[in-house]
Amino acid sequence: MSLKDQITDDMKTAMRAKDSERLATVRLLIAEIKRKEVDERIELNDAQVVAIVEKMIKQRKDSITQFEAGGRQDLADIEKAELAVLVTYMPAGLSDEEVAAEVAAAVAASGAAGPQDMGKVMAILKPKLAGRADMTAVSAQVKKALAGG
Repeated sequence: MSLKDQITDDMKTAMRAKDSERLATVRLLIAEIKRKEVDERIELNDAQVVAIVEKMIKQRKDSITQFEAGGRQDLADIEKAELAVLVTYMPAGLSDEEVAAEVAAAVAASGAAGPQDMGKVMAILKPKLAGRADMTAVSAQVKKALAGG
């Protein structure tokens, strides 16, 4: 079952269970998926759906930070609830050791000699790790590996 089918099934389940909070978040996700499909006239695969979920998670985290800074805990709580639903659609994350091993393999595969080769290494890692690891942390590990090597 594709991720898109799973999301649609979850919407139906939330409707039957009258879980309005989960239903609203799933509908937002489906709307974003459909918008992208219509705009680009394509059928999204799982990797593209994960990218959309990842983007929505980042938006929620940014909103939570802003709302809490502005003293609007009520709005921050709504965003946290949406974030909890969205996280369930992300693939299982990688451990720090697994990320470090992927970084080491990518550095070796690209023949990177220093910080100027960071783009080459990230180009190898991004398709492998997108959605499974925090790319900001991956970038920091690559920078560290290239500075030391």
